[in-house]
Amino acid sequence: MKAAAFDYVKADSVAQVIELLQQHGDDARVLAGGQTLLATLNMRLSEPALLIDINGLAALRGIERQGEVLRIGALVTHAEIERSELVARHAPLLAQAAPHIAHRAIRNRGTWGGSLAYADPAAEWPACLLALGGTVVVQGPGGVRRIAADDFFLGLYTTALAPDEIVIAGEVPVAREGQWQGMTQLARRHGDYAVVGLAATAQRRGAALASVRLAFMGVAATPWRARRTEELLEGREPDDATLAMAAASLRAEIEPLPDLTHSSETKRHLAGVLLQRLLACARRDSEG
Repeated sequence: MKAAAFDYVKADSVAQVIELLQQHGDDARVLAGGQTLLATLNMRLSEPALLIDINGLAALRGIERQGEVLRIGALVTHAEIERSELVARHAPLLAQAAPHIAHRAIRNRGTWGGSLAYADPAAEWPACLLALGGTVVVQGPGGVRRIAADDFFLGLYTTALAPDEIVIAGEVPVAREGQWQGMTQLARRHGDYAVVGLAATAQRRGAALASVRLAFMGVAATPWRARRTEELLEGREPDDATLAMAAASLRAEIEPLPDLTHSSETKRHLAGVLLQRLLACARRDSEG
């Protein structure tokens, strides 16, 4: 199937993008890496009258440390994050997650900002941003605003992004000394979306964990934090007793949505398995 006819504009500024979005409303779509958008066009799941190509906007590129945050431009590709020394040093969770995203050809084209804006609940970047306590930077007619990841993902493929705003960057706090970050997922094949995945961060206090954030993918309409289990883990050492208690807490807390091949109960079990695996990794890492 071929895409329906549409007009095309290659934007030369963020201001022009915002102006076009104001003019055309829901008839316009923003084209970045295009890894999801072009597929939906070809299947005629989306039939915009106008595509606004933002790939020429240098202001949306680049990875840089700005004080205590690592700023990643919206047009930075998955592959650029994967091989970035700054990311490996300051946000190792992202470096761990990148190889799980689809396949090399898609990682070469797909973008950080596109993934955040699309907000697939089974995708890696939204869950990682949530686990890191990051921020989405957007720009619209009223200027630039920053939206905490906890407030950005509102529902299935739905975000706090206004119709006339675009994502211009995402920011994550620079990893502190003693901070632990980990990610794992189960997928039918490497590169597929996760059946269940987990991105996690914590601050070490000796052998104990503090400020734990557990962000699951593939279990809800948005990336989802297990807040009750996070509280249970506060100040505890990830020993065998804690692992068992945390898994039991999670399985009581989580209400995963089923998919075409996995029931809610299967996903509940898998989520507990992944949590125990990551906590065991945190323990091994602390033991050196």
